[in-house]
Amino acid sequence: MDDKAILAEINKLVAEEHRLETEAVGRGPDNPEHEQLKGIETTLDQCWDLLRQRRARRDAGADPAEAKVRDAGTVERYLQ
Repeated sequence: MDDKAILAEINKLVAEEHRLETEAVGRGPDNPEHEQLKGIETTLDQCWDLLRQRRARRDAGADPAEAKVRDAGTVERYLQ
């Protein structure tokens, strides 16, 4: 997956996240969209991490194609 494809996926996920958040307004954390939102947030974190890896590898003169998607447990433990 190249940078453009990753950014397209990020944009698609952000649009879906916003749609779900809008639908969930006023319903609290027990709404059906809550689990979907958590999954989208995790996938977004993975996409951003992959994009950062690719950029860092490119800046270091390494092959960006060697960047790998990290598991959800890894990217969810990063400090923001």
